[in-house]
Amino acid sequence: MVAVTKPMIEQAPSPMMTVPKIMARGVDMFYGSFQALHGVSLDIEANKVTAFIGPSGCGKSTFLRCLNRMNDLIDGARVQGRIEIEGTDIYASHVDPVALRKSVGMVFQKPNPFPMSIYDNVAYGPRLHGMKGKTELDALVELSLKQAALWDEVKDKLKQSGGALSGGQQQRLCIARTLAVGPEIILMDEPCSALDPIATAKIEELISELKQSYTIVIVTHNMQQAQRTSDKTAFFMLGRLVELSETSQLFTSPQMKETDDYISGRFG
Repeated sequence: MVAVTKPMIEQAPSPMMTVPKIMARGVDMFYGSFQALHGVSLDIEANKVTAFIGPSGCGKSTFLRCLNRMNDLIDGARVQGRIEIEGTDIYASHVDPVALRKSVGMVFQKPNPFPMSIYDNVAYGPRLHGMKGKTELDALVELSLKQAALWDEVKDKLKQSGGALSGGQQQRLCIARTLAVGPEIILMDEPCSALDPIATAKIEELISELKQSYTIVIVTHNMQQAQRTSDKTAFFMLGRLVELSETSQLFTSPQMKETDDYISGRFG
């Protein structure tokens, strides 16, 4: 087993730096007695794509789910440390996890459209949050599908089942569903792992477009995908953050030996 020498030095914003969109400090994560994360500290900038890479079981998806408290849904899971979004501690007692997940949307590994029409898939969240007017819903569904680069393909079959779409279209439908509730941050957990290369290319192109309006964090096993889509990349190993830097720097001149070993294929 490869040993981690030490996690990356905790980032401390200088007076000239803007406040990060997401700030994590000393995050430990436990599943019962098992510690899955050890002292993770990092900053995530607004309107950037940040990729999490690392071998299977290294903690990258676990940390991703900490950012919208999805781990709250797992019995015995607990988080220590601090995670702030625009200065608000998201684990504070007054924070409503449901409201948090509206602001921090999530796209999962496998497309999971609801068993309903394309239109109702996108309208589901807004209706849940109180939007009832048909004209307003129609406009929002169209906008969300356009943002997800799917409108032209489905505009004439909105009443058809979302499950009848191809895998890549289903994933873009799930992205449209996420966008419809007006998030500021989009978390993507291996969003292309179940897709073919053509569908993957469309999702990657979409990610590049969406970062103009959203902060995006993506977990990927595909290092080429991290290079193509992200502005910054974080390398995780054994539940620790080893290194975080500009993507071009991390892949060409990593600071840590563990990072170099991983991206060069010596392990993982």
